[in-house]
Amino acid sequence: MTEESTHPPLIEFDTPRLRLRQWRESDLAPFFTLASDPAVMEFLLPLPTRADSDAMAARVKARIAEHGWGFWAVERKDTGAFIGFTGLSVPMTTLPFSPCVEIGWRLARASWGQGFATEAARGALQVGFERLGFGEIVAFTAKGNVRSAAVMTRIGMHEDVPGAFDHPAVPEDHVLRRHRLFRIDRAAWQAAHSASE
Repeated sequence: MTEESTHPPLIEFDTPRLRLRQWRESDLAPFFTLASDPAVMEFLLPLPTRADSDAMAARVKARIAEHGWGFWAVERKDTGAFIGFTGLSVPMTTLPFSPCVEIGWRLARASWGQGFATEAARGALQVGFERLGFGEIVAFTAKGNVRSAAVMTRIGMHEDVPGAFDHPAVPEDHVLRRHRLFRIDRAAWQAAHSASE
């Protein structure tokens, strides 16, 4: 048996304006630029060096290779430009609601305000529910991150208010430690998806 045959098939997919795909070497420089932008990282713990940024991209790429899915690189179909990542992941940190599958995104500031995060996230939810068969997908963000929370609402997720939690990977007393939790299950997604068709 070859090594390749032990891994599930790689999932890559298109939305109307975007391509969600496996990471490439050419993504590393624009990803570091994104990860160095204080506005992008306002509600995230920083990745201070190029080596840290490259290591994160390598981990994400390896998880996609292992599972067939993950935080995909997001590429604009009209320009071919890498604009960030969006996708699904099993959090490495044990959270109060673990085990779970999360949806997440991080896009370059120049790509904000154009609906790309919402479009990519809707595509990732469709893959998660239709192709991977997940029963529920969660999302979480630091309490003050209203932009990400708005995307979570736009893609049909609902805030689990009792589920607010202190993220164990964020230092105690850090301003970003308190997080909001959002959820969507397959039945709710199917109902919303059917209504929009």
